[in-house]
Amino acid sequence: MSIFTTGYQARQLRRRYLERTLGSLASVLVLFWLSINFIKSPSQFFQASLIGLSNGILYALIALGYTLVYGIIELINFAHGDLFMLGAVFSANFISIWFGKTSSGPAAWGIFFLCLLVVMTVSATVNVGIERFAYRRLRRAPKLAPLITAVGVSFCLQFVGLRWNGSGPKTWNSVLPAGAFHISGVSIDYTTLFSFAVTIPLLLLMSWIVTRTRQGKAMRATAQDQDAARLMGINVDRTISFTFALGGALAGAAGLLFQQTRGLTSYNLGYQLGLIAFTSAVMGGIGNLQGAVLGALLIGLIQGLNDGLPIGLGQQWSQTVVFSILILLMAFRPTGLLGKPTTEKV
Repeated sequence: MSIFTTGYQARQLRRRYLERTLGSLASVLVLFWLSINFIKSPSQFFQASLIGLSNGILYALIALGYTLVYGIIELINFAHGDLFMLGAVFSANFISIWFGKTSSGPAAWGIFFLCLLVVMTVSATVNVGIERFAYRRLRRAPKLAPLITAVGVSFCLQFVGLRWNGSGPKTWNSVLPAGAFHISGVSIDYTTLFSFAVTIPLLLLMSWIVTRTRQGKAMRATAQDQDAARLMGINVDRTISFTFALGGALAGAAGLLFQQTRGLTSYNLGYQLGLIAFTSAVMGGIGNLQGAVLGALLIGLIQGLNDGLPIGLGQQWSQTVVFSILILLMAFRPTGLLGKPTTEKV
């Protein structure tokens, strides 16, 4: 027995040594690449980083919905990206058609913040409805059943988006302030500042709800053990619905910000953005809130630097670079950057 144990320990030591060696080598190569680009064009380096961060915070809003749902019921909600798409389409119609605002101004800014509240409420309600009528009955079913159901719900939401938005992408005017200001050759758009001003408080509010409130404690208890949570008097169904509402509200806010900063909507918008956000959650450690934000910011930075630096593979290779890094990370750290090894509950 000791011989086998010693052999296992030796293999584990060799594996850890290999992981550390490859990780150190990759870090050196990345730092070398970043240093060359920074020396070649510092302004371009900071410009690309800013674009990457602005994309990253948008990914974070969507990724948190994936990681919240997985953390509490271990379901990969593939319909979440399409909920983000519906939020974008709803926001475009709310601002441009229903209220007729197509240019920036104080009144339009008021409509923007009104739309933020409304789209978060509508998206939260839709997500709670999806949980109530599609997922609740399948909690104790084999894991393949809710997964297939999530794919089916995704197609249903895409059909709604197709009927509402049309088969092609639509462009919309933004009511956010146009223009930019410059610092040492770096152009900072006002829309980027607006994105940060809206997203950062939402992330902080979500973190406060999960970590400091009574409902947040119920969420963490339910995620750890649903049966024990019931014995402690927690309404598990209501807690899970609240989690879906929280994730849906963040997806709605992300849809509004995307529509106003990018100026377009499309019925299949949730596929690409949802996939990137899901990748962010996996990279950070699925089920870990801080990991989802970290993964989203890293993916945004990777895309921004690869697309915008003078020495890089270019935008056509952006997705390939991101998913190649994800594959390598999963091969050597399957739990993600901040994830912890877990054992299967029996």
